[in-house]
Amino acid sequence: MIVLGLNAYHADAAAALISNGRVIAAAEEERFRRIKHWAGFPIEAIRYCLAEGGIHLDDVDCVAVNSDPKASLGSKVKFAIGGSATPAMILDRLRNRERRASVESALERAFPEGTFQGIVQPVEHHLSHLASAFFVSPFERAAALSLDGFGDFSSGAWGLGEGTRIGVEGRISFPHSLGVFYQALTQYLGFPDYGDEYKVMGLAPYGEPTYLDEMRRIVHIRDDGSYELQLKYFRHHRARVPYEWENTEPRVATLWSTELEDLLGPARVQGAPITPRHTDIARSIQAMYEEAFFALLNKVHRRYGSDQLVLAGGCAMNSVANGKIYAHTPFRKLYIQASPGDAGGAIGAALAAWHLSEPDAPRSPLNTAALGPSFTDREIGLIIKDYWDRLRARDCAVRSAGSDDELCNQVADHLAVGKVVGWFQGRMEWGPRTLGNRCILADPRREDMKDILNAKIKRRESFRPFAPSILREAVAEWFEVDDDVPFMTHVYGIREEKHKEIPAVTHVDGTGRLHTVTPEGNALFHRLIRAFRDRTGVPILLNTSFNENEPVVCRPQEALDCFLRTNMDLLVMGRHLIERKPAYTE
Repeated sequence: MIVLGLNAYHADAAAALISNGRVIAAAEEERFRRIKHWAGFPIEAIRYCLAEGGIHLDDVDCVAVNSDPKASLGSKVKFAIGGSATPAMILDRLRNRERRASVESALERAFPEGTFQGIVQPVEHHLSHLASAFFVSPFERAAALSLDGFGDFSSGAWGLGEGTRIGVEGRISFPHSLGVFYQALTQYLGFPDYGDEYKVMGLAPYGEPTYLDEMRRIVHIRDDGSYELQLKYFRHHRARVPYEWENTEPRVATLWSTELEDLLGPARVQGAPITPRHTDIARSIQAMYEEAFFALLNKVHRRYGSDQLVLAGGCAMNSVANGKIYAHTPFRKLYIQASPGDAGGAIGAALAAWHLSEPDAPRSPLNTAALGPSFTDREIGLIIKDYWDRLRARDCAVRSAGSDDELCNQVADHLAVGKVVGWFQGRMEWGPRTLGNRCILADPRREDMKDILNAKIKRRESFRPFAPSILREAVAEWFEVDDDVPFMTHVYGIREEKHKEIPAVTHVDGTGRLHTVTPEGNALFHRLIRAFRDRTGVPILLNTSFNENEPVVCRPQEALDCFLRTNMDLLVMGRHLIERKPAYTE
């Protein structure tokens, strides 16, 4: 059975291909369109998945979509007749429902050469999230929690995963949402773009939680561990908040109300200086989120008694809170897949549809994020040849390594003397993190490396940290935990005595977003970090996404374009090395 999973008509549109329960391919539409968080129908991602699977649309048995317009009908009707929703708001919801119901016609328009003869299976939004985590996790039994802004009229859901079944037993319904709380306050702090919440996480350690009492007036934690918003501080429940989801970069209008400024003071204007008041508010936002998050997690643990947890939904990308789960709850094992947000719902919808059809079929755990396009050395060489005039004009030298060992040794030499390296290998990663295949690498020992990277390439806010990729066998020596974090989803403390050794990846609060690298998970990247360790004694590389204010590069052409328009020192694609002269010497 072949299932095509979709996150469509929403931000982070994506497609995933499942064959007999195994994930064959998955990719976000933004990587092909080159527009961050692209929203709409993921035509190019579908095209890639079909090609990677060697099939045509005619071969697909089921298209599973991570939304079900029929879900939560009772709650929707109750809200509509309660008088809170305006006519414009209700009309907007109906239009969204109509768009989501048009999958067959969208496929016909995009693929006129084929005829889809299967079924379209809508899968409730949070069930898709839960399935995206549990069905690919290593656990046979685990508590499961999904939290985000909203989907199918819910902002959260929890249940128990056992074998090939997930029972959803509890929900947080519209208009209450931790995701909306964080997004609205992110806007208030002058970060209005979709997905800017990570900036608040990066800013928070620079402040103190002096506004926590005010935050507790915004979010109320109930006695049973659930939560509710004080709705006067928000607009999403009483007015039509314009969303742009169709064939574009997603945009969300202001979610907070004027009452929020009465409580916290004037909102920061985008681009204005960041003051201590703003850092304190950021710290208080994160503290309030964690307070509500841990209360809900403890409620879920009391309900199911399992020490194993899977997390999904956009809130599962709050890596700072994720790193504190073991300290604040009884959970002792945690799994978050590489793409826990809405894009990940494409995998979840497909797996939920598969296990609904084949309830006794075995699960296929997913231990890699390398699910996107790849390119052979020959293909890369031909593309480099097309770029030769531009490379020569920038005084670049091109050479090839004869083996993986030679490649890793040469690149480690460059990294050890402070060069910034673009690293393009294997299949593109699925999800927002670059995990060793599409990344920019640098020496974590240099205190000035953050400034160098921002000056040469990234041009991003100085308060945002860069992540460490570390050999799995060295984690306990360098971090305050000994845990597997293959998808860079948890922030943990770096041992205090190590802060001065790796200042470029140690955040102001002494933490780092951990990424553990194993030979099984990524043999070539593990070999490269090992070569760097052999030269420096440090089993860690600074790892940031291969992009410059754009989606992560997908094809060699995008890697070359990024290399040429920035001041990156070395570009490595397959076994090809492109270096700006003068060539490196000992």
